[in-house]
Amino acid sequence: MATTLETQVRRDGDIATVALTGDVDGSAREALDRAYTEASGSGTLLLDFGDVSYINSTGIALIVGLLGRARADGVSVAACRLTPHYREIFEITRLSDFMSIHADEPSARAAAQGGEQ
Repeated sequence: MATTLETQVRRDGDIATVALTGDVDGSAREALDRAYTEASGSGTLLLDFGDVSYINSTGIALIVGLLGRARADGVSVAACRLTPHYREIFEITRLSDFMSIHADEPSARAAAQGGEQ
């Protein structure tokens, strides 16, 4: 059963963390757009996939669109808490070439604060 994507945005200095819960699929566009707008003004956007249960090809396309938007706005993007399966998908699709991927939120924050990507 599909679960509508929900987002929660938290700001800490120049980092905006978007906690994602549910499915990243075609119905996620509005939630991702809303979260990106809410996080605007941050230097780093951290996408927390820890509570994502499913990502399909349309969801990957939405993430690509978000990466393009962030790049145009000069915002770096990082991801954390991807399952091994989705981490592999991000590597195969080369999404990992455009965002840093971390095991957890503390390591992602440390990398962002240290200027790594």
